[in-house]
Amino acid sequence: MLQIEKKNCFVELGKFLAQFSLAKNTKDETVLFNDLFFEPFVELIELSQSHNGWFTPEQVYFAINSWANALEINNLNQWLSNYDLPNANPKTVALILAGNIPLVGFHDFLTVVISGHKVLIKTSSNDQHLIKFLAKYITTINPELEHTIKFTDGKLENFDAVIATGSNNTARYFEYYFQNKPNIIRKNRNSVAILTGNETTEELINLGEDIFRYFGLGCRNVSKIFVPKDYDFTAFFQAIYNYKDVIYYEKYSNNYDYNKAVFLMSNFKLLDNEFLTLKEDTSYASPISSVFYEYYDDINDLILRLNKDSEHIQCVVTTIEMPSVIAFGHTQKPKLWDYADNVDTMAFLTQI
Repeated sequence: MLQIEKKNCFVELGKFLAQFSLAKNTKDETVLFNDLFFEPFVELIELSQSHNGWFTPEQVYFAINSWANALEINNLNQWLSNYDLPNANPKTVALILAGNIPLVGFHDFLTVVISGHKVLIKTSSNDQHLIKFLAKYITTINPELEHTIKFTDGKLENFDAVIATGSNNTARYFEYYFQNKPNIIRKNRNSVAILTGNETTEELINLGEDIFRYFGLGCRNVSKIFVPKDYDFTAFFQAIYNYKDVIYYEKYSNNYDYNKAVFLMSNFKLLDNEFLTLKEDTSYASPISSVFYEYYDDINDLILRLNKDSEHIQCVVTTIEMPSVIAFGHTQKPKLWDYADNVDTMAFLTQI
């Protein structure tokens, strides 16, 4: 099967996904196989929160809209233009997917399929329905893909390479278990923001998107902010007040109450607006409903530190000029060529 045919399957998938939004699902009669898939997908979206309590309709629709945009033909062409993708000698690539946010493993799935390899997928129990549905859609468009895509609930067997995503603890297991296979092993990472005190209200509101999207469960969510000495948090709290309704979601509210209580019982000093706590802490990983902050004296020293700690950091959000920064509000809007952990998955797949 030619690579251009596989690409076109995903373009059609993007058109299918573009029909769905939180405001309104609008059926486009020109979309392929809508009679089979439109209503069942609406039902699946509505059921997603029963499968995973964090997968609210708002968060699922956001993920769907992000992939609808990513799978436009110009985006796919720009991404794939950087690679020479052979069609001969396909290998079987095992994927061990995370399940912290909706469709978090779809990029790996897309990359393996479009690279010309076969894919063997072990989903997370937290996100096992959406990706299987989308896989069914593209195999309906082109049944030749059926023999290249396989899901398994059991032990991974008969594969040539592996891409696995998990915690730091599971990564140690993966590294040992898959040491004799070409692999990409992903560990815990967090995203940070560097503030100068000169941010506009709009930039700070957008920072709230980086903090609260997916309830802060993604590695691209900002969990730590660096601020200059004597920084006044008033403007920050005023801006993120737009996200106050997050506290009405029970799972988030429970985490807020629990983590705040733990901090207070430990006599930690907190900044608190009744739906988010800020705690001064040198760590990068903060719990749900909390963001850590740290003061800096010299921005150049901070940049050197972040470069040194790069293996712990997914995204850096700031207006300061430095390599590979992301604009406020864009951490959860990655391009197809924005690879997790800055490891080029497609390049890896072309070399196995």
